[in-house]
Amino acid sequence: MYMGNCVEAAERGGADAVGFVFAESPRRVSPQAARELARAVPPFVVRVGVFVDETYDAAARTAEDAGLHVIQLHGRADEAVILRLQRLGYQVAQAVRMRDERDVNAVAGTAADAVLLDTFSPGRAGGTGRTFDWRLARAAMAALDARGKRLPVVLAGGLTPENVADAVRTVRPFAVDVSSGVEAAPGRKCPEKMQRFVRKVREADGFAADDHRR
Repeated sequence: MYMGNCVEAAERGGADAVGFVFAESPRRVSPQAARELARAVPPFVVRVGVFVDETYDAAARTAEDAGLHVIQLHGRADEAVILRLQRLGYQVAQAVRMRDERDVNAVAGTAADAVLLDTFSPGRAGGTGRTFDWRLARAAMAALDARGKRLPVVLAGGLTPENVADAVRTVRPFAVDVSSGVEAAPGRKCPEKMQRFVRKVREADGFAADDHRR
């Protein structure tokens, strides 16, 4: 699928947010292309920009050019940069690659508005297509609660239509993030997989909410 079709398929499938990758990747788009694609995104769907080791100036310029709502930072996520981007009015999500207890502490200490938990892989900022130990995600959420931080936690890392329901029921995140898990080939989204993924999330989210009320 071309990127325009990907955006339309995500919206038709019921996605709450769409992401535009500005880092080196088969999915990379330019800020100008992202702005054009964003015209197909309904106003109630959040536009997220994905950056890796980006400077403040470049992230701020791209976010304005592309009409983003949320800036998702992978790699270096300096607190001063996060605060400056927030002062511009953007929501900032910090990606943390989960490996052990040290990463749980990194989550608890973030200055971001939200946290995305991803799989650790040496030399890669994300996009591994592999899951991590979801017990670390639960520990990170507990650490945030212990500090009185009610931050949205987004679960990523190797999610697919086959495992996302289990992930939602186990971790109970605010949201889930998917890319390669709904692709037919790198950079080419599969509409059927996208719709099935969202359906599984909605079904599992209902079960998780019922369990939480018991």
